[in-house]
Amino acid sequence: MKKILALMLAGCMALSMVACGGGSTEKEPTEEPKTEDSKEEVKPEDAAKDDADKVEAEVPAGGKIGVCIYKFDDNFMTTYRNALQTLLEEKGYEVTVVDGNNDQAKQTEQINTFITQGVDALIINPVMPSAMATTVAAVQSADIPTVIINREPTAADMAPFNRCVYVGCDAAQSGTFQGQLILETENKGDINGDGKVSYIMIQGDPENIDAKLRTEYSVKALEDAGVATEQLNLTRGDWDQNKGQEICANDLSQFGDKVEVVFCNNDAMALGALEAIKAAGREVGKDIYLVGVDALDAALDAVQAGTMTGTVLNDAQSQAEKAVSCMEELMNGKTYAEGEQSVYVDYVKVTSDNVKDFIK
Repeated sequence: MKKILALMLAGCMALSMVACGGGSTEKEPTEEPKTEDSKEEVKPEDAAKDDADKVEAEVPAGGKIGVCIYKFDDNFMTTYRNALQTLLEEKGYEVTVVDGNNDQAKQTEQINTFITQGVDALIINPVMPSAMATTVAAVQSADIPTVIINREPTAADMAPFNRCVYVGCDAAQSGTFQGQLILETENKGDINGDGKVSYIMIQGDPENIDAKLRTEYSVKALEDAGVATEQLNLTRGDWDQNKGQEICANDLSQFGDKVEVVFCNNDAMALGALEAIKAAGREVGKDIYLVGVDALDAALDAVQAGTMTGTVLNDAQSQAEKAVSCMEELMNGKTYAEGEQSVYVDYVKVTSDNVKDFIK
């Protein structure tokens, strides 16, 4: 048995030699194994590029950014700060966002902490725009590029520091659009036909320029169009939904059917007012009109359902994009001349005709 196996193995080896040699006794040249010295030569410029690419991949863009929000539980500013944080982090910045809890002393302390930490830029949503002169002086002393958002300080407060800019919307435009929403109703707001529009105004923080201008220009739009107006009441609601509901409930109880229009400086208060309107047995679009500002998701749903007359889009995403763009320009050396330190993003009227364009 062993002999048979040996013969078979010998035969296989012979056949293998014939197949590999092709019957020739001349050896084929073989490729020398590559050693470290024989590897493909790398050009110095290519090596430098590879190293640069590695560094670029390892080092995040930008630097440290401090973001101060006047209070986290504001509906609109929640949308805005989330958009800001996402944009900044996608660009590779190290971002710290802090809640001022609607307390100016606390926000001032937060800003001073950011300055001490040596952040590369600040984005500030002021608790009190009237305190911005002090804030601007502090960031100017530290030479930190600063973007102020949503609550506009005076031009005089920003003027001393040319690396400071405000990004927001023109509040007068939002008020004008609210008035136009009423003018576009079939009776121009005069539901009872007595020749005038009787309204209540639920105002935000009256120190805030947005609240002042929305209050003024919403009514001005009616009067400029030749419509007589009557203010039944104006009450501070501090942008708060619960306060909006309470104020509207009290006014409807006091003035009853005389109330034809409810102007609210923002959607949160308008949504609160809507609950009061329902509880009073009134129907928006039939015996009362209701308008807000911000185009919050819940407000858009209400406009689509016909339970709000309309709202005005305060475009958080576009404002966040513009704020980040201006911040980067400042970081790259751009300066703003006195009187040119406000950058605006347009508002948009939202009605039942176009509301579908804004619902996500």
